[in-house]
Amino acid sequence: MHATFYLLLATSLARFLLRHPGGARVPWIIALSAVLAVLYALPHLTGALRGKRATPYTLGPVSGVRPTPRRVAWLALVVGVWLVLIVLAPSFGWCAVPLFFTGLRTLPSRAALALVAVLTACVIASQLRLAGRYDPDLILGPPAVSAIATAVFAYMQRQAARQRDLIDDLIRTRRELAATERREGTLAERQRISMEIHDTLAQGLSSQQMLLQAADRVWDTDPAKARTHVRTAESITERGLTEARRFVHDLAPADLADGGGLDEALRTLAARTAQDAGLTIHFHSEGTPAPLPDRTQSALVRIAQGALANVTEHAGATTAALTLTHLDDQVVLDVADDGRGFTPTTQPPASDRRGHGLPAIRARARQLGGTLTIESAPGEGTVLSVAIPLSPQRST
Repeated sequence: MHATFYLLLATSLARFLLRHPGGARVPWIIALSAVLAVLYALPHLTGALRGKRATPYTLGPVSGVRPTPRRVAWLALVVGVWLVLIVLAPSFGWCAVPLFFTGLRTLPSRAALALVAVLTACVIASQLRLAGRYDPDLILGPPAVSAIATAVFAYMQRQAARQRDLIDDLIRTRRELAATERREGTLAERQRISMEIHDTLAQGLSSQQMLLQAADRVWDTDPAKARTHVRTAESITERGLTEARRFVHDLAPADLADGGGLDEALRTLAARTAQDAGLTIHFHSEGTPAPLPDRTQSALVRIAQGALANVTEHAGATTAALTLTHLDDQVVLDVADDGRGFTPTTQPPASDRRGHGLPAIRARARQLGGTLTIESAPGEGTVLSVAIPLSPQRST
């Protein structure tokens, strides 16, 4: 629109110079045209000098806020110089079209519409004077142009307002979504950390407590056995310290840090648990091992730790078996024992009172898109089976 204004101004000046070469009004017309061009560009010039974008006629007034006196004075000067020009040279009348938009962007709605009506009347008068005769086209044309210009501006303003509202809603929704995701992430991380603590530090402390209690009971009658319990508790403490440091570092199981892979980590876990608890624990791996994500390997080690902790603390078993099966589409971890068993439809009371237990195992399996299956009966032992797909789907 700014380019159109200058194009119309230059065209009107050229037309006047061609029609009236050497006329007495030529210097005045040239001077007024230059003044009008400078005045129209004044907001941009002052804004550029101040290092700011010009706003008087590039942005409409804020709803409910009156335009500043400086803006009104600037618009009055532009319109006043243009009125003097069309009095001296009616051919400058069509420069009013860009001024329509300037008024609509600068003034409130009612004042802008009044200004458009005044400018339209001036254009009609100037064109009738230029034609020198009555012409219906010159009477109907300018109002039609002004009506179209006003309608286009109003439509653009409505669209801009809708876009601003849509952008505001989008930004607000994104912020709310980000806040929700942060809250969910915080809760999930808290749950994960609590399960990590349960499967490492809490289980180690529980084992130490059992060993120290056993040492205390036989301290006077069998000092050698008591010292054995104390040394075992010491080794558990050392491993617990290693787990704590690893936990602080990256929450990865220490058994996986040696780089031996999942099978070796589970074999080491079974041997260590058997030594500490005085059980017979066999580890067996079936199938061809497939590369597994670190998250899956860590979860399977933690699941095995939790399951074996339940066996040693609650099952009263003498033998257990840890089996890892690699299939084409999933990996399955089975933990079986010959303990007292329980009814799967009822929760094992001790496990729920002392820690996460089976709920933690189920949660870990669900996080990887896997399933937990428990087969047990009173007096017949327990078989716990966790199946993790190789391409896990996020659970809901």
